[in-house]
Amino acid sequence: MKISIFGLGYVGAVSAGCLANEGHQIIGVDPVQTKIDLINQGRTPIIEKEIGEIIENAVKAERLHATTNAEEAIENTQLSFICVGTPSQSNGNLDLKYVRRVCERVGLAFKNKKNRHVVVIRSTILPGTMRNVVIPIIEESSGKTAGNDFGVCNNPEFLREGTAVYDFYNPPKTVIGETDTLSGDLLASLYDKMDAPLIRTDLETAEMIKYVDNVWHALKIGFANEIGNTCKGLGIDGHRVMEIFCQDTKLNISSSYLKPGFAFGGSCLPKDLRALAYKARNLDLDLPILNAILPSNKRQIERGIQMVIEKGNKKVGILGFSFKAGTDDLRESPIVEVIERLIGKGYDLRLYDRNVNLASLVGANRDYILNHIPHISKLMVESLDEALSHADTLVIGNGDPEFQTILDQVNPEQLVVDLVRIADAQSGDGKYDGICW
Repeated sequence: MKISIFGLGYVGAVSAGCLANEGHQIIGVDPVQTKIDLINQGRTPIIEKEIGEIIENAVKAERLHATTNAEEAIENTQLSFICVGTPSQSNGNLDLKYVRRVCERVGLAFKNKKNRHVVVIRSTILPGTMRNVVIPIIEESSGKTAGNDFGVCNNPEFLREGTAVYDFYNPPKTVIGETDTLSGDLLASLYDKMDAPLIRTDLETAEMIKYVDNVWHALKIGFANEIGNTCKGLGIDGHRVMEIFCQDTKLNISSSYLKPGFAFGGSCLPKDLRALAYKARNLDLDLPILNAILPSNKRQIERGIQMVIEKGNKKVGILGFSFKAGTDDLRESPIVEVIERLIGKGYDLRLYDRNVNLASLVGANRDYILNHIPHISKLMVESLDEALSHADTLVIGNGDPEFQTILDQVNPEQLVVDLVRIADAQSGDGKYDGICW
Protein backbone atom coordinates (compact mmCIF):
# COMPACT_ATOMS: atom_id res chain seq x y z
CA MET A 1 0.00 0.00 0.00
CA LYS A 2 1.08 3.60 -0.56
CA ILE A 3 0.91 5.46 2.76
CA SER A 4 1.77 8.97 3.90
CA ILE A 5 2.56 9.68 7.54
CA PHE A 6 2.12 13.22 8.87
CA GLY A 7 4.29 13.88 11.89
CA LEU A 8 7.69 12.19 12.22
CA GLY A 9 7.98 12.28 15.97
CA TYR A 10 7.93 9.19 18.15
CA VAL A 11 4.79 7.48 16.85
CA GLY A 12 5.21 8.67 13.27
CA ALA A 13 8.83 7.61 12.90
CA VAL A 14 8.21 4.15 14.35
CA SER A 15 5.08 3.69 12.21
CA ALA A 16 6.90 4.85 9.07
CA GLY A 17 9.87 2.55 9.60
CA CYS A 18 7.86 -0.51 10.57
CA LEU A 19 5.30 -0.15 7.77
CA ALA A 20 8.08 0.31 5.23
CA ASN A 21 9.75 -2.76 6.68
CA GLU A 22 6.50 -4.63 5.97
CA GLY A 23 6.84 -3.77 2.29
CA HIS A 24 4.61 -0.71 2.03
CA GLN A 25 5.66 2.45 0.20
CA ILE A 26 5.89 5.23 2.79
CA ILE A 27 6.15 9.02 2.48
CA GLY A 28 6.86 10.83 5.73
CA VAL A 29 5.71 14.43 6.09
CA ASP A 30 6.92 16.94 8.67
CA PRO A 31 7.46 20.74 8.73
CA VAL A 32 10.84 20.34 10.48
CA GLN A 33 13.53 20.11 7.80
CA THR A 34 16.01 18.43 10.16
CA LYS A 35 13.73 15.42 10.54
CA ILE A 36 13.24 15.24 6.77
CA ASP A 37 16.99 15.28 6.17
CA LEU A 38 17.64 12.59 8.79
CA ILE A 39 15.04 10.25 7.32
CA ASN A 40 16.28 10.76 3.75
CA GLN A 41 19.81 10.02 4.95
CA GLY A 42 18.56 6.75 6.40
CA ARG A 43 18.89 7.97 9.98
CA THR A 44 16.31 7.99 12.74
CA PRO A 45 14.99 11.28 14.18
CA ILE A 46 14.25 9.57 17.53
CA ILE A 47 16.11 7.35 19.99
CA GLU A 48 14.45 3.97 20.09
CA LYS A 49 15.71 0.40 20.03
CA GLU A 50 15.93 -1.13 16.50
CA ILE A 51 14.26 1.75 14.66
CA GLY A 52 17.54 3.18 13.36
CA GLU A 53 18.42 0.01 11.48
CA ILE A 54 14.83 -0.37 10.23
CA ILE A 55 14.76 3.16 8.80
CA GLU A 56 18.20 2.75 7.26
CA ASN A 57 17.17 -0.44 5.47
CA ALA A 58 13.83 1.04 4.35
CA VAL A 59 15.51 4.07 2.80
CA LYS A 60 18.09 1.89 1.04
CA ALA A 61 15.28 -0.23 -0.37
CA GLU A 62 13.55 2.96 -1.58
CA ARG A 63 10.41 2.18 0.41
CA LEU A 64 10.70 5.28 2.64
CA HIS A 65 11.40 8.91 2.00
CA ALA A 66 10.36 12.17 3.66
CA THR A 67 9.20 15.58 2.50
CA THR A 68 7.71 18.84 3.72
CA ASN A 69 5.31 18.85 0.77
CA ALA A 70 1.84 17.66 1.83
CA GLU A 71 0.43 17.83 -1.71
CA GLU A 72 3.13 15.49 -3.01
CA ALA A 73 2.45 13.02 -0.21
CA ILE A 74 -1.33 13.02 -0.65
CA GLU A 75 -1.19 12.77 -4.44
CA ASN A 76 1.06 9.72 -4.32
CA THR A 77 -0.64 7.76 -1.53
CA GLN A 78 -4.06 6.30 -0.79
CA LEU A 79 -4.01 6.45 2.99
CA SER A 80 -2.61 9.02 5.42
CA PHE A 81 -1.73 8.55 9.08
CA ILE A 82 -1.80 11.66 11.27
CA CYS A 83 0.69 11.19 14.11
CA VAL A 84 1.18 14.71 15.47
CA GLY A 85 1.42 15.59 19.17
CA THR A 86 -1.51 16.53 21.39
CA PRO A 87 0.18 18.14 24.43
CA SER A 88 -1.65 19.22 27.58
CA GLN A 89 -2.85 22.74 28.16
CA SER A 90 -2.54 24.29 31.63
CA ASN A 91 -6.13 23.26 32.48
CA GLY A 92 -5.53 19.63 31.45
CA ASN A 93 -7.34 19.86 28.12
CA LEU A 94 -5.55 18.85 24.94
CA ASP A 95 -3.84 21.39 22.73
CA LEU A 96 -5.15 20.46 19.28
CA LYS A 97 -3.32 23.11 17.26
CA TYR A 98 -1.11 20.53 15.52
CA VAL A 99 -4.09 18.29 14.73
CA ARG A 100 -6.07 21.24 13.37
CA ARG A 101 -3.14 22.42 11.27
CA VAL A 102 -2.38 19.06 9.68
CA CYS A 103 -6.07 18.29 9.03
CA GLU A 104 -6.36 21.55 7.14
CA ARG A 105 -3.21 20.75 5.15
CA VAL A 106 -4.43 17.26 4.34
CA GLY A 107 -7.86 18.51 3.27
CA LEU A 108 -6.40 21.17 1.00
CA ALA A 109 -3.95 18.63 -0.44
CA PHE A 110 -6.64 16.24 -1.69
CA LYS A 111 -9.18 18.92 -2.62
CA ASN A 112 -8.63 18.27 -6.32
CA LYS A 113 -7.61 14.62 -6.02
CA LYS A 114 -9.84 12.32 -8.07
CA ASN A 115 -9.17 9.09 -6.22
CA ARG A 116 -10.70 8.42 -2.81
CA HIS A 117 -8.38 9.04 0.13
CA VAL A 118 -8.52 7.70 3.71
CA VAL A 119 -7.31 9.77 6.66
CA VAL A 120 -6.38 7.88 9.84
CA ILE A 121 -5.86 9.69 13.15
CA ARG A 122 -3.18 7.97 15.21
CA SER A 123 -2.75 10.87 17.63
CA THR A 124 -4.31 10.48 21.08
CA ILE A 125 -7.49 12.58 21.14
CA LEU A 126 -10.48 12.82 23.46
CA PRO A 127 -13.85 11.33 22.46
CA GLY A 128 -15.75 13.68 20.16
CA THR A 129 -12.63 15.18 18.56
CA MET A 130 -13.04 13.19 15.35
CA ARG A 131 -16.60 14.37 14.75
CA ASN A 132 -16.29 17.89 16.18
CA VAL A 133 -12.80 18.88 15.03
CA VAL A 134 -11.11 16.50 12.60
CA ILE A 135 -13.96 15.80 10.17
CA PRO A 136 -15.32 19.38 9.97
CA ILE A 137 -11.85 20.82 9.27
CA ILE A 138 -11.06 18.28 6.55
CA GLU A 139 -14.50 18.73 4.98
CA GLU A 140 -14.23 22.51 5.00
CA SER A 141 -10.71 22.62 3.58
CA SER A 142 -11.32 19.92 0.95
CA GLY A 143 -14.90 20.70 -0.02
CA LYS A 144 -15.64 16.98 0.25
CA THR A 145 -17.84 14.85 2.49
CA ALA A 146 -16.51 12.31 5.00
CA GLY A 147 -17.76 8.78 4.48
CA ASN A 148 -18.54 9.43 0.83
CA ASP A 149 -15.78 11.41 -0.90
CA PHE A 150 -13.10 10.41 1.60
CA GLY A 151 -12.76 8.08 4.55
CA VAL A 152 -11.84 8.81 8.15
CA CYS A 153 -10.69 6.34 10.81
CA ASN A 154 -9.32 6.51 14.31
CA ASN A 155 -6.55 4.02 15.02
CA PRO A 156 -5.03 4.55 18.49
CA GLU A 157 -1.47 3.34 19.02
CA PHE A 158 -0.27 1.24 21.95
CA LEU A 159 3.48 1.86 21.71
CA ARG A 160 5.66 2.06 24.82
CA GLU A 161 8.87 4.03 24.72
CA GLY A 162 11.82 1.66 24.75
CA THR A 163 9.83 -1.23 23.26
CA ALA A 164 7.96 0.59 20.49
CA VAL A 165 9.17 -1.59 17.61
CA TYR A 166 8.27 -4.77 19.49
CA ASP A 167 4.90 -3.27 20.41
CA PHE A 168 4.21 -2.31 16.80
CA TYR A 169 4.58 -5.92 15.67
CA ASN A 170 3.08 -7.42 18.83
CA PRO A 171 0.22 -5.13 19.84
CA PRO A 172 -2.15 -6.11 22.67
CA LYS A 173 -4.98 -5.30 20.28
CA THR A 174 -5.72 -3.29 17.13
CA VAL A 175 -8.63 -0.86 17.38
CA ILE A 176 -10.20 0.81 14.37
CA GLY A 177 -12.93 3.40 14.68
CA GLU A 178 -14.45 4.01 11.28
CA THR A 179 -16.90 6.29 9.48
CA ASP A 180 -17.56 3.71 6.78
CA THR A 181 -16.84 0.05 6.08
CA LEU A 182 -14.77 0.71 2.96
CA SER A 183 -12.26 2.83 4.88
CA GLY A 184 -12.18 0.35 7.76
CA ASP A 185 -11.50 -2.51 5.35
CA LEU A 186 -8.54 -0.69 3.80
CA LEU A 187 -7.00 0.12 7.18
CA ALA A 188 -7.67 -3.36 8.58
CA SER A 189 -5.80 -4.92 5.65
CA LEU A 190 -2.58 -3.39 7.04
CA TYR A 191 -2.92 -5.58 10.11
CA ASP A 192 -3.74 -8.91 8.47
CA LYS A 193 -0.51 -10.50 9.67
CA MET A 194 -0.73 -9.18 13.23
CA ASP A 195 -1.34 -11.82 15.89
CA ALA A 196 -3.67 -9.65 17.95
CA PRO A 197 -7.42 -9.08 18.33
CA LEU A 198 -8.78 -6.71 15.68
CA ILE A 199 -11.66 -4.60 16.96
CA ARG A 200 -13.69 -2.43 14.59
CA THR A 201 -16.01 0.02 16.25
CA ASP A 202 -17.37 3.57 16.16
CA LEU A 203 -15.14 6.65 16.32
CA GLU A 204 -15.94 7.64 19.90
CA THR A 205 -15.25 4.19 21.34
CA ALA A 206 -11.90 4.05 19.53
CA GLU A 207 -10.98 7.51 20.85
CA MET A 208 -11.92 6.53 24.41
CA ILE A 209 -10.08 3.21 24.65
CA LYS A 210 -6.58 4.74 24.69
CA TYR A 211 -7.52 6.87 27.69
CA VAL A 212 -9.08 3.93 29.51
CA ASP A 213 -5.90 1.91 28.91
CA ASN A 214 -3.53 4.61 30.14
CA VAL A 215 -5.59 5.59 33.17
CA TRP A 216 -5.83 1.91 34.11
CA HIS A 217 -2.06 1.53 33.81
CA ALA A 218 -1.56 4.61 35.98
CA LEU A 219 -4.05 3.27 38.53
CA LYS A 220 -2.26 -0.09 38.65
CA ILE A 221 1.05 1.62 39.37
CA GLY A 222 -0.48 3.80 42.07
CA PHE A 223 -2.32 0.85 43.63
CA ALA A 224 0.80 -1.31 43.71
CA ASN A 225 2.79 1.53 45.28
CA GLU A 226 0.23 2.10 48.02
CA ILE A 227 0.09 -1.63 48.79
CA GLY A 228 3.91 -1.67 48.82
CA ASN A 229 4.05 1.28 51.21
CA THR A 230 1.56 -0.42 53.53
CA CYS A 231 3.47 -3.68 53.40
CA LYS A 232 6.74 -1.94 54.23
CA GLY A 233 5.09 -0.29 57.22
CA LEU A 234 4.00 -3.74 58.40
CA GLY A 235 7.41 -5.33 57.80
CA ILE A 236 6.12 -7.38 54.85
CA ASP A 237 7.79 -7.76 51.45
CA GLY A 238 5.44 -5.87 49.12
CA HIS A 239 6.97 -7.47 46.03
CA ARG A 240 6.22 -10.93 47.37
CA VAL A 241 2.65 -9.93 48.21
CA MET A 242 2.04 -8.57 44.70
CA GLU A 243 3.67 -11.61 43.10
CA ILE A 244 1.10 -13.79 44.86
CA PHE A 245 -1.68 -11.33 44.01
CA CYS A 246 -0.80 -11.47 40.29
CA GLN A 247 -0.90 -15.28 40.21
CA ASP A 248 -4.68 -15.07 40.51
CA THR A 249 -5.79 -14.68 36.89
CA LYS A 250 -9.41 -15.61 37.61
CA LEU A 251 -10.35 -12.65 39.80
CA ASN A 252 -7.36 -10.29 40.19
CA ILE A 253 -5.62 -10.04 36.80
CA SER A 254 -8.73 -10.66 34.73
CA SER A 255 -11.92 -9.07 33.43
CA SER A 256 -13.71 -9.83 36.70
CA TYR A 257 -15.22 -6.75 38.40
CA LEU A 258 -14.41 -4.54 35.39
CA LYS A 259 -17.93 -4.03 34.03
CA PRO A 260 -19.59 -0.70 34.84
CA GLY A 261 -22.58 -0.99 37.15
CA PHE A 262 -23.80 -0.19 40.63
CA ALA A 263 -21.89 0.16 43.88
CA PHE A 264 -20.29 -2.80 45.62
CA GLY A 265 -21.48 -4.06 49.00
CA GLY A 266 -21.70 -7.21 51.05
CA SER A 267 -19.92 -8.43 54.14
CA CYS A 268 -16.35 -8.36 52.75
CA LEU A 269 -15.32 -5.50 50.48
CA PRO A 270 -16.48 -2.49 52.55
CA LYS A 271 -15.31 -4.04 55.82
CA ASP A 272 -11.87 -4.97 54.53
CA LEU A 273 -11.31 -1.61 52.87
CA ARG A 274 -12.10 0.17 56.13
CA ALA A 275 -9.82 -2.13 58.09
CA LEU A 276 -6.82 -1.66 55.78
CA ALA A 277 -7.38 2.11 55.67
CA TYR A 278 -7.49 2.17 59.49
CA LYS A 279 -4.25 0.19 59.70
CA ALA A 280 -2.57 2.54 57.25
CA ARG A 281 -3.59 5.57 59.32
CA ASN A 282 -2.02 3.93 62.36
CA LEU A 283 1.19 3.67 60.33
CA ASP A 284 0.93 7.39 59.44
CA LEU A 285 0.54 6.50 55.76
CA ASP A 286 -1.35 8.69 53.31
CA LEU A 287 -3.02 6.40 50.73
CA PRO A 288 -5.17 8.61 48.47
CA ILE A 289 -6.11 5.84 46.03
CA LEU A 290 -7.25 3.31 48.63
CA ASN A 291 -8.95 6.03 50.67
CA ALA A 292 -10.89 7.20 47.60
CA ILE A 293 -12.54 3.84 46.90
CA LEU A 294 -15.32 4.00 49.49
CA PRO A 295 -16.21 7.65 48.74
CA SER A 296 -16.34 6.78 45.04
CA ASN A 297 -18.63 3.86 45.85
CA LYS A 298 -20.84 6.19 47.87
CA ARG A 299 -21.17 8.53 44.91
CA GLN A 300 -22.41 5.67 42.74
CA ILE A 301 -25.18 5.04 45.28
CA GLU A 302 -26.08 8.73 45.17
CA ARG A 303 -26.18 8.53 41.38
CA GLY A 304 -28.62 5.63 41.52
CA ILE A 305 -30.90 7.48 43.95
CA GLN A 306 -30.88 10.59 41.79
CA MET A 307 -31.82 8.56 38.70
CA VAL A 308 -34.96 7.31 40.47
CA ILE A 309 -35.87 10.77 41.75
CA GLU A 310 -35.49 12.29 38.27
CA LYS A 311 -38.14 9.93 36.90
CA GLY A 312 -40.76 11.82 38.90
CA ASN A 313 -42.81 8.79 39.99
CA LYS A 314 -43.59 8.07 43.65
CA LYS A 315 -44.59 4.44 43.12
CA VAL A 316 -41.40 2.44 42.77
CA GLY A 317 -40.72 -1.28 42.47
CA ILE A 318 -37.30 -2.61 43.46
CA LEU A 319 -36.38 -5.88 41.73
CA GLY A 320 -33.53 -7.54 43.57
CA PHE A 321 -32.19 -6.00 46.76
CA SER A 322 -29.64 -8.49 48.11
CA PHE A 323 -26.13 -7.21 47.44
CA LYS A 324 -25.59 -9.87 44.74
CA ALA A 325 -27.92 -12.05 42.69
CA GLY A 326 -28.25 -15.59 43.99
CA THR A 327 -27.69 -14.62 47.64
CA ASP A 328 -29.92 -13.55 50.53
CA ASP A 329 -27.25 -11.31 52.07
CA LEU A 330 -28.49 -7.78 52.75
CA ARG A 331 -25.53 -6.63 54.84
CA GLU A 332 -24.16 -3.42 53.35
CA SER A 333 -26.22 -3.96 50.22
CA PRO A 334 -26.06 -0.67 48.32
CA ILE A 335 -29.58 -1.14 47.03
CA VAL A 336 -30.81 -1.29 50.64
CA GLU A 337 -29.40 2.19 51.15
CA VAL A 338 -31.27 3.32 48.04
CA ILE A 339 -34.47 1.83 49.49
CA GLU A 340 -34.01 3.53 52.87
CA ARG A 341 -33.28 6.89 51.28
CA LEU A 342 -36.36 6.65 49.04
CA ILE A 343 -38.54 5.67 52.03
CA GLY A 344 -37.26 8.76 53.82
CA LYS A 345 -38.28 10.90 50.86
CA GLY A 346 -41.84 9.55 50.94
CA TYR A 347 -41.73 7.08 48.07
CA ASP A 348 -44.24 4.22 47.94
CA LEU A 349 -42.10 1.08 47.48
CA ARG A 350 -42.59 -2.58 46.80
CA LEU A 351 -39.56 -4.86 47.06
CA TYR A 352 -39.15 -8.20 45.36
CA ASP A 353 -36.23 -10.64 45.58
CA ARG A 354 -36.93 -14.37 45.31
CA ASN A 355 -33.78 -15.10 47.33
CA VAL A 356 -34.83 -12.93 50.27
CA ASN A 357 -37.73 -14.65 51.99
CA LEU A 358 -38.24 -13.58 55.59
CA ALA A 359 -39.68 -16.95 56.60
CA SER A 360 -36.58 -18.82 55.45
CA LEU A 361 -33.91 -16.37 56.62
CA VAL A 362 -31.73 -17.58 59.47
CA GLY A 363 -28.73 -16.39 61.46
CA ALA A 364 -27.02 -13.09 60.66
CA ASN A 365 -29.24 -12.29 57.70
CA ARG A 366 -32.46 -12.73 59.69
CA ASP A 367 -31.04 -10.70 62.56
CA TYR A 368 -29.99 -7.94 60.17
CA ILE A 369 -33.38 -7.57 58.49
CA LEU A 370 -35.40 -7.76 61.71
CA ASN A 371 -33.22 -5.54 63.88
CA HIS A 372 -31.57 -3.15 61.43
CA ILE A 373 -34.08 -2.73 58.60
CA PRO A 374 -37.48 -3.95 59.90
CA HIS A 375 -39.30 -1.23 57.94
CA ILE A 376 -37.99 -2.79 54.73
CA SER A 377 -39.40 -6.23 55.55
CA LYS A 378 -42.92 -4.75 55.56
CA LEU A 379 -42.53 -3.65 51.93
CA MET A 380 -41.48 -7.05 50.58
CA VAL A 381 -43.81 -8.82 48.13
CA GLU A 382 -43.76 -12.47 47.16
CA SER A 383 -44.02 -12.24 43.39
CA LEU A 384 -42.57 -10.27 40.52
CA ASP A 385 -46.09 -9.54 39.29
CA GLU A 386 -46.95 -7.73 42.53
CA ALA A 387 -43.98 -5.41 42.12
CA LEU A 388 -44.76 -4.85 38.44
CA SER A 389 -48.43 -4.04 39.03
CA HIS A 390 -47.54 -1.48 41.72
CA ALA A 391 -44.70 0.48 40.15
CA ASP A 392 -44.53 3.41 37.77
CA THR A 393 -40.73 3.23 37.99
CA LEU A 394 -38.94 -0.13 38.22
CA VAL A 395 -35.41 -0.35 39.59
CA ILE A 396 -33.29 -3.37 38.69
CA GLY A 397 -31.15 -3.87 41.79
CA ASN A 398 -29.24 -7.06 41.02
CA GLY A 399 -28.59 -9.39 38.11
CA ASP A 400 -30.98 -12.21 38.93
CA PRO A 401 -31.79 -14.13 35.70
CA GLU A 402 -35.48 -13.74 36.53
CA PHE A 403 -35.24 -10.09 35.51
CA GLN A 404 -33.60 -10.61 32.10
CA THR A 405 -36.90 -10.29 30.22
CA ILE A 406 -38.23 -7.43 32.31
CA LEU A 407 -38.16 -4.96 29.39
CA ASP A 408 -40.64 -7.20 27.58
CA GLN A 409 -42.94 -7.30 30.60
CA VAL A 410 -43.28 -3.61 31.45
CA ASN A 411 -46.16 -1.58 30.08
CA PRO A 412 -45.57 1.48 27.84
CA GLU A 413 -46.03 3.92 30.74
CA GLN A 414 -43.53 2.28 33.10
CA LEU A 415 -39.96 3.53 33.35
CA VAL A 416 -36.96 1.29 34.08
CA VAL A 417 -33.82 2.26 35.99
CA ASP A 418 -31.22 -0.45 35.46
CA LEU A 419 -28.32 -0.55 37.93
CA VAL A 420 -26.78 -3.81 36.65
CA ARG A 421 -27.41 -3.95 32.85
CA ILE A 422 -29.86 -6.77 32.97
CA ALA A 423 -30.45 -6.46 29.21
CA ASP A 424 -28.35 -5.45 26.23
CA ALA A 425 -29.99 -2.04 25.99
CA GLN A 426 -28.67 1.49 26.14
CA SER A 427 -30.14 4.64 27.68
CA GLY A 428 -31.70 7.13 25.36
CA ASP A 429 -35.40 6.55 24.71
CA GLY A 430 -36.63 7.99 28.02
CA LYS A 431 -38.18 4.67 29.06
CA TYR A 432 -34.97 2.84 29.91
CA ASP A 433 -32.09 4.37 31.86
CA GLY A 434 -28.86 2.47 32.61
CA ILE A 435 -26.58 3.84 35.31
CA CYS A 436 -23.37 3.64 33.24
CA TRP A 437 -24.57 3.07 29.71
